[in-house]
Amino acid sequence: MTPSSHLTTFVLAAIAAAPLAPLTAQTTAPAGYHVTRDFKLGGEGRWDYVTLDSVGHRLFIARQTRVMVVDPETGKLLGEIPGLNGAHGTALAYPAGHGFATSGHDSSVTMFDLQSLKVLARIKAADDADAVLYDPASERVFTFNGDAGSSTAIDPRSGKVIGSIDLGGKPEFGVASGSGRLYVNLEDKGEIAEIDPVKLQVIRRWPLQGCEEPSGLAMDRAHGLLFSVCHSKVMAISDARVGRTIAAVPIGGGVDGAAFDPGTGLAFASNGEGSITIVHEDSPTTFHLVSTATTRRGARTMTLDPRTHRLYTVTADFGATPAPTDSEPHPRPSLVPDTFSLLELDR
Repeated sequence: MTPSSHLTTFVLAAIAAAPLAPLTAQTTAPAGYHVTRDFKLGGEGRWDYVTLDSVGHRLFIARQTRVMVVDPETGKLLGEIPGLNGAHGTALAYPAGHGFATSGHDSSVTMFDLQSLKVLARIKAADDADAVLYDPASERVFTFNGDAGSSTAIDPRSGKVIGSIDLGGKPEFGVASGSGRLYVNLEDKGEIAEIDPVKLQVIRRWPLQGCEEPSGLAMDRAHGLLFSVCHSKVMAISDARVGRTIAAVPIGGGVDGAAFDPGTGLAFASNGEGSITIVHEDSPTTFHLVSTATTRRGARTMTLDPRTHRLYTVTADFGATPAPTDSEPHPRPSLVPDTFSLLELDR
């Protein structure tokens, strides 16, 4: 599904300094991604981020009260990290041998052993601890706390809080450049904030032209490009070296996740409407819409395995939507019990 012609016109005008390559219709080549396997995982609870363990070849899937650890080859449940309240994201600090899972409803982070999955500590972060990442340059873990508008820095070995960063907006997903900078989408501002992870401060920010409520974020580290996926149905592409939006491509509705594959030059947006938009980076300044893969309704988060180029996303079957109330004016549809599934997509 593409944005309205009015929105597309606005976005292209806003980035006239770096125009897009002509957008193509949905195609089957060269990136004909499609669902090849559908593993029924079952269990109760809603979900959020899916994280690939590239060393242990496992998937960490946030499931409300715990994190499920799954073998992506078989769909077998390998274990769980329990005791979360509003599970969101998982970060893997390989040098320390520890993982970190955010628990948004109680503003905490669970530290666990990467091999045994044993819980080692509960760490206080800030309100609505959501996305989380490990930065190899500073050797620190960073949570992005939505309601608090902050990021909490944690020592991955001791689990001790190092400090906090005021982001000046509500953060969503973040990425590490690998060379000493962090970037995070600010959902309520329609901006990207650039962070110095050593000094623990925001050093720059810029608006995402044509983007409302950015959520997922991915990075082409070799060329310094950031791919922000937005609820206004665009993928806003920024040049992090100069700090400005250079292009935008239409995507589907209900987006939450983004990924970039350096081996193929493809960027992805996972859309809750039941699709994944696939965009090709033709050069560091030109991009085009390649195709749209069909998934299932609710499959709004995903992860990429850059070794195999496979995508993984999760969803469940939905039931009726409750009537709105004063306390819940926008209720979500109910979930059909035990229908939670892992979808694998290949080319």
